[in-house]
Amino acid sequence: MIRARCHPALEPLLPKPQLASGALPGWIRSMPAETPAETLRGERVRTLKHCAPMIDALSMGILIPLACDLEVRNGEISWDWDPPVLEDDLIARAPIGLHVREQARGTPFEIGANAFVKFMNFWTLSVPEGHSILFTHPLNRDDLPFRSLSGVVDCDTFADGYVHFPAIWTDGAFSGVLSKGTPVAQALAIPRAAQGLDLGVMTSEDITRSRTLQASLGEERGVYRRKFRH
Repeated sequence: MIRARCHPALEPLLPKPQLASGALPGWIRSMPAETPAETLRGERVRTLKHCAPMIDALSMGILIPLACDLEVRNGEISWDWDPPVLEDDLIARAPIGLHVREQARGTPFEIGANAFVKFMNFWTLSVPEGHSILFTHPLNRDDLPFRSLSGVVDCDTFADGYVHFPAIWTDGAFSGVLSKGTPVAQALAIPRAAQGLDLGVMTSEDITRSRTLQASLGEERGVYRRKFRH
């Protein structure tokens, strides 16, 4: 469970975080379940709409929304948003900030002239003791003209702080409005216990079970969805 809170003076203005399961992108709903494949001489194949693991990733955790419309023209970002001055808080009033390009020097994020931005988040986020939050780009959302960077914050102890989201503006040709409510980050509560790794080779029994499973996956539709999803 992730607990989200905002300043009462901002509550009427802000779009609210949503469970990702209730905010699937429009393209997943509108895409066809099957389509002819030119590389297979027109034979119909199932699309990613049948890929339960991909849809489960889209559905996990919560989505943090963009606070207001951003207009992008000729490489410049502007907005028309005038939230109240909060005399009892120190949060920024701008919905987006900029990082200088040199802050990404030496990383794979140093990508030419594309902007290095930071989406401002106006919600404090907390989780139960012993948990952290993994913040990442909205999963499987390459349709967005930016890519938020991933990070983990111990939001059981940092429960009163605001976590903001650095991002690379990847679509230099984008021109138009990035709408209020667009998801800018996906947040997933995770236990902070150390991750272990147990390496080994399969036993003959393991191989038999795996072969049986692979055969059923190839012969029947929806095996994973019916038998292995919670």
